[in-house]
Amino acid sequence: MAKTLIDKIWDAHTIRTEEGGRCVLYIDRQYIHEVTSPVAFAGLVSRGIGVARPAQITATADHNIPTENQHLPIAEEQSRKQVETLTENCAAHGIELFGVGHPQQGIVHIIGPEQGLTQPGMTIICGDSHTSTHGALGAIAFGVGTSEVEMALASQCIIQSKPLTMRILVNGELTRGVEAKDVILYIISQISASGGTGYFIEFAGTCVRSLSMEGRLTLCNMAIECGARGGIIAPDEVTFKYLGRVEPQWRDLYSDSDAAFDKEYSFDAADILPMITWGTNPGEGIAIDGKIPADADPKALSYMGFEAGHQVIGTPVDYVFVGSCTNGRIEDLRLFASLVHGRRKAENVVAWIVPGSKKVERQAREQGLERILNEAGFELRQPGCSACLAMNADKVPAGKLCVSTSNRNFEGRQGPGARTMLSGIAVAAAAAVTGKITDPRKIFQL
Repeated sequence: MAKTLIDKIWDAHTIRTEEGGRCVLYIDRQYIHEVTSPVAFAGLVSRGIGVARPAQITATADHNIPTENQHLPIAEEQSRKQVETLTENCAAHGIELFGVGHPQQGIVHIIGPEQGLTQPGMTIICGDSHTSTHGALGAIAFGVGTSEVEMALASQCIIQSKPLTMRILVNGELTRGVEAKDVILYIISQISASGGTGYFIEFAGTCVRSLSMEGRLTLCNMAIECGARGGIIAPDEVTFKYLGRVEPQWRDLYSDSDAAFDKEYSFDAADILPMITWGTNPGEGIAIDGKIPADADPKALSYMGFEAGHQVIGTPVDYVFVGSCTNGRIEDLRLFASLVHGRRKAENVVAWIVPGSKKVERQAREQGLERILNEAGFELRQPGCSACLAMNADKVPAGKLCVSTSNRNFEGRQGPGARTMLSGIAVAAAAAVTGKITDPRKIFQL
């Protein structure tokens, strides 16, 4: 019987199917961080049980940590307590921890792939919705709630309903200045922020195959933003080169040619332009030179201060954030540095350039990117989730407008009252040097 890639991995990890169809699913690797793990560990203690397989769990501190002066104690009491609790729990249960200052510390969804912990064919969970990122390497990866974090700690399994399957094909070549971030923002704008609900998405097609591994990670990272359970891309030579090795079984990880998906979409890469969001969910996006739809949500327009039928080009920008598990990899920093090289940051813009891991931070220095950034008026900060979400010191003030390379633009996501416009690296760089929303194709040699 023909199977999709999703079916192959899921079925291989199903220990048994319960009455009603829910599966007892074996988990190959669990990632944890300081926010969603404390209650799970407390649950283990209250039941008098331990961690089943600590060698298959990896921990890091990322959400609550500051991105400057990391050698000092964390100032905010609750954040400091969460990080300290993670350290205590990992020590008590023998779990490897990449804590603040560790040379392998970073955002959980960046360190997994870069350390080679995420591998094709795996099942992976984390108490974080953007666990879908790891699917770029051919793994079934998805976020779970705290009760499931505890369940996996105790048993290395969770109980989960098998999702429907969706394939999104993107064929053709991308036009000038278009990045992987633009591809996923375009897809979500077409199918809506709820269009993937109930499904696990396989991204495929010649355009997807042409993306670098870091671009694929960006694509799968935001699969959750259309409501999907996760995203996956079949491993190929790009994957194997990134990992530096190939296991024979990895070459069998693909959807059979006659496999049936529950739903399919097909897009032409030539239709995708540099994108930016205008509203308060990732599906409310337009081409950088497009107009806000006439039927745009009035509530979103009111919050963002825009009008239906208008362009966003020329809108003054207060903040620019480059980083997060979506766009905090070395390829992202290389592109940003190459675009701002020889230019200057606009005086009206506060810019946070945040590497996704200590490794990326080191690479940025070794490759001369930090020098280029400094000469252009930018500062390379220290690794962490930073301004992706308002859980640390990097908060956008109320009413201020931020062009962000992160993954969510919900009301207050970057700080109470903050206004967020999601974009790729080039659009963010253009905003950073001009001080307003600008078409990057007009000012950069892309």
